[in-house]
Amino acid sequence: MVGKGSLGERIFDKFNIVLLTFIMIITLYPVIYVLFASLSDSNALLAHTGLLFKPLGLNGDAYKAVINNPNIVTGYCVTLFVVIVGTFLNVFVTAISAFVLTRKQFPLNKVLLVFIVFTMYFGGGMIPRYLFINDTLGMGNSIWALMLPGLISTYNLIIMRTNFQSIPDSLEESAKIDGANDITIFFKIILPLSKAIIAVMVLMYGVGHWNAWFDAMLFIRSRDLYPLQIILREILISNSTDSMIASGAGGDIEAIGESIKYATIVVSTVPILCVYPFVQKYFTKGVMIGAVKG
Repeated sequence: MVGKGSLGERIFDKFNIVLLTFIMIITLYPVIYVLFASLSDSNALLAHTGLLFKPLGLNGDAYKAVINNPNIVTGYCVTLFVVIVGTFLNVFVTAISAFVLTRKQFPLNKVLLVFIVFTMYFGGGMIPRYLFINDTLGMGNSIWALMLPGLISTYNLIIMRTNFQSIPDSLEESAKIDGANDITIFFKIILPLSKAIIAVMVLMYGVGHWNAWFDAMLFIRSRDLYPLQIILREILISNSTDSMIASGAGGDIEAIGESIKYATIVVSTVPILCVYPFVQKYFTKGVMIGAVKG
């Protein structure tokens, strides 16, 4: 606490408070700016320059246009499917793989780990990857191309493996004496004791799926399978807001288009921000448990 300790410690504490407050402000302000801009009157926003500390006249036309846009709704459905199903598959397969790599009786675990770590530093490149997924696996224009090729993250696998290794061997030995096999040990001992790291994996994989857009741009050709981030990319980069303006509001097209861009950012960002507070208490604990200790 500031006020206790030597003069040097108090100066250091105050400096940290000022520095962290400054970092917090410059981190939060862009989010606040986008929120206020999305709620502002379109013409007032277009005429405004400089910083924005409050909405320039409350106006919900931009949000109406976003909600009434069928592409946004379809993108939401696709993204939610990818996030829910993809995250479940990611966490489940990563947990099984990490469990196998912790088995002392498995003879190839060290060899497999070397090959797995190798993939962190070397890859085949974008073109071979595209040819393999699109032609060899036949996942071109398939929603599974957004989930299955990146089913396991090497970084997450190593963290989860280290976490599983921290569980006392005596628990497994006692379970085996009672007749439990590896499957029973995995589901009834390992997973219940690894809730913190599982929450971390859910957060990492879920955020990754929510923000992912490059694989969709490579493999998806049907607009019905476009995730939300591709729709957002079209709106922000290609300025494709004409259909939304026609269905959502009247007035100056350029001004309304700017408000729609900000509203779309808010609509596509808020859901994943709302998830984080529920799992953040497990985040530090899970990562620290799964860390390499020396």
